[in-house]
Amino acid sequence: MMLLLIKIAGIGAGILLGITALDKLDGESNFFNDIAKKLMPFSTLIGGAVLALGLFELLGIFGFNDRHFIYDLAAMVSGLLLLTHVLSQVPKVGDSLVSISKKLMPFKVIFGVGLLVLSVLRFIYIHPLG
Repeated sequence: MMLLLIKIAGIGAGILLGITALDKLDGESNFFNDIAKKLMPFSTLIGGAVLALGLFELLGIFGFNDRHFIYDLAAMVSGLLLLTHVLSQVPKVGDSLVSISKKLMPFKVIFGVGLLVLSVLRFIYIHPLG
């Protein structure tokens, strides 16, 4: 169940972060724009989910046997990028997390599209990275 949640959250985060590149792929149909508009109110929830579940999967919490380091790292970075506005309110560590997030911001489309592709592949049980 938890692995399904991280896959679904990864797809949502990938669409939200990679929308500028995905918009060019669908041309006139606005398919990805419509999905992104529906997901936008949940961006904080999706960001928190991919950050927490990626960390849990990486550390082996909840007995996950399906660990993939690169996928987990991409999920955690995507979570940081989606939670930039919330991280500033975290006492003591918020400023450093926002600083990390701002340094990664130029790569948000790369992380978004990468996480989307990896999440879809994991959803259909293809694991290209091991």
